[in-house]
Amino acid sequence: MSRPDTSVDDDLIFLDEPDDGTPSPLPSLRPTWRILIVDDDADVHSATIFALSNLEMQQRPLEFLHAYSAREARERLAVEKDVAVILLDVVMEQGDSGLQLVRHIRENLGLSEARIILRTGQPGYAPEIDAIRDFDINDYKTKSELTRIKLYTTITSAIRSYEQIRAINASRRGLDRIVQASTELMSLHGFEQFASGVLRVAGDLLETRIDGLLCSTDRIGDAQAVLQVDAATGRFAATAGCDAEAVAGPYVFAALRDGLHARRNIYGNDFAILHFGRAGGRDFVAYLDTELSLDAIARQLLEVFSRNVAVGLDNVLLMSRLHNFAFYDPLTKLPNRTRLRELVDAVLVSPRRAEVTLALVDIDHFSETNDALGHKFGDSLLLGVAARLQTRLGDQLSIGRIAGDTFGVLGHSALVEPSVILSLFDEPFHIDGQDVQLSATAGLLRLDDYEGAGADALKDADIALKRAKLLQRSGHFYFSRNMGVDIRERVRTMHALRSALEDRELFVVYQPQIDLTTRRPVGAEALLRWRTKDGSFIPPDRFIPIAEYSGLIIEIGEQVMRDACLELVQLNALGFRDFTISINVSQVQFRHPRFLDTLHKVLAETGAPAGRVELEITESIAMEDPDALIRLLEQIKQTGVSIAIDDFGTGFSSLSYLQRLHADRLKIDRAFVTEITHSQRGSSIAEMVIQLGRNLGMSVIAEGVEDERQASILSALGCPLAQGYLFARPMTVDQLRTWMNNNGAR
Repeated sequence: MSRPDTSVDDDLIFLDEPDDGTPSPLPSLRPTWRILIVDDDADVHSATIFALSNLEMQQRPLEFLHAYSAREARERLAVEKDVAVILLDVVMEQGDSGLQLVRHIRENLGLSEARIILRTGQPGYAPEIDAIRDFDINDYKTKSELTRIKLYTTITSAIRSYEQIRAINASRRGLDRIVQASTELMSLHGFEQFASGVLRVAGDLLETRIDGLLCSTDRIGDAQAVLQVDAATGRFAATAGCDAEAVAGPYVFAALRDGLHARRNIYGNDFAILHFGRAGGRDFVAYLDTELSLDAIARQLLEVFSRNVAVGLDNVLLMSRLHNFAFYDPLTKLPNRTRLRELVDAVLVSPRRAEVTLALVDIDHFSETNDALGHKFGDSLLLGVAARLQTRLGDQLSIGRIAGDTFGVLGHSALVEPSVILSLFDEPFHIDGQDVQLSATAGLLRLDDYEGAGADALKDADIALKRAKLLQRSGHFYFSRNMGVDIRERVRTMHALRSALEDRELFVVYQPQIDLTTRRPVGAEALLRWRTKDGSFIPPDRFIPIAEYSGLIIEIGEQVMRDACLELVQLNALGFRDFTISINVSQVQFRHPRFLDTLHKVLAETGAPAGRVELEITESIAMEDPDALIRLLEQIKQTGVSIAIDDFGTGFSSLSYLQRLHADRLKIDRAFVTEITHSQRGSSIAEMVIQLGRNLGMSVIAEGVEDERQASILSALGCPLAQGYLFARPMTVDQLRTWMNNNGAR
């Protein structure tokens, strides 16, 4: 390379220097300005480094990268980050390689911040003005004019331009993130969501994952005041609701306290404290673990962000208070009538409406108590009732206070059981040092076929409540759409049922139970039927509730048990000795204090073998008063009679409690048998019950089996027994004996 004349003070950098293979100095640990030299002449690389070595610009050293062709430059720039200046030879492999590389850098790689200085050894090759205008370059020089001082000046100017562009772009991106962050925060509803969002969005703003705490206190001037964690992320996750001093550690806790007392943001070497001011009677402060010190732009962004969060906290807490006033009872903090109406509306448009019941529970004679003992005592009493309902039922049901002494209960019908709800008042309430005995009355509304809206449902449940008060205080009543007609019909049915019992219009039919492997009968379920004098049938689901409500079920149930045991004795006499009769026991029957005596009496009078008698109780019965039920079941099993849990899977009995019952058999409800072939869930629930029975040492029987495919699937799943129309319909005594002779095995 030729060497032009220069003065001593203005030495050229492009000297012919031998390449002695000496490695470049080790990179500095300080931030550097990264400069990429692109030239096909190795001497130019060496001369450039020699000219600029040991120089610093704005207290930062230079770091050099090298590419010896346009192709190699493309590859390096695709992976290298933060290249500040590119010193680029215009003419390399081809005449326009340099200019094409500039186009690739700007358009394909999208590197708009890096400053480009074009160098050429062929003056006039490319028009200087056109190149600068068309390709966004910082400078355009011939190699002969780039002396050491001019090169240093040119690169210094380029680095300053690069730094300014970076700052402008960072500010713009930061402002965009601020707008996005504020928009995202304002879309969050409720304080908990907002508090968690603050930490998440702060991390997005700093483009890093944040370990952070958002805390608050209501006594800023009190050194002993508790600083509560409202939201937490990263290593602090799962500490929301805790005392910050206990979970944050002394270093973080001290920083939080400093931010509260200084009432401003504080930035440390590896953390930031953001103070959000006072909102809703509390002071809010956040700790962000940033790992490194934040630069000026990041701090400015956090200052703006903090002010936005302060406004957002005011808004979200105000909205929370307004929401609470609108939808929650100020005394008990339970949902009020408006909120309960919304919950009912939501249920009425959901698929689960078929299994949901609404109950209104009214405290009997509360006004007299309130007048006698004062409103303050009355409020304490209401709080006690609310607490008991919430504690005993609130995990699975929605509890609300809809009027002065009236509470609402909404949820699964198996759990909104009036006897369970009203029994919560059996235990006295301890108020202001004295025990107060209360009772309650309930009006209930099943939502499965209800046609009104939530407001109508509350009104109709209230009608049922009033009817319950009229008919029987401390009792309950279910609403129906034609309540007046229904009441008259119920009364007529009740009288007719009494007559039917006396006239033997009630009779028992039997549905065989089959061994799925051998397809031979192993037993039968006794089912109650009512055929009137004119030959018409009254459905069991119509007359059995009336029988339970009127108490007739006690006498009817004893008669069914007696008939079934007598039929068992007859079948034994015919040679069918390995045959079991299953008898359904209603909830009212089972709770009757003389039920066990009745069982003993029937077994003794009929001579039926107790080991071949099975009592079926529903899962809802099995969930009532566990300790008393377990004692009763133990006494029943001492007679030799076995116990089956009917309709298993439709309730919510605990598995540990089920194990304590020591029942002998589980019955898979027909709904889950139907699902085997008619639902996306398929056999999942049936399979679960079968496995559960096997694990607990209990037999399992499926009811409602209607086709061979269901039977095959159940058999493959390991279910040993089944009953249903596939095998036999319910039949009379005579039909059963004939069927047994044709299908049974003695």
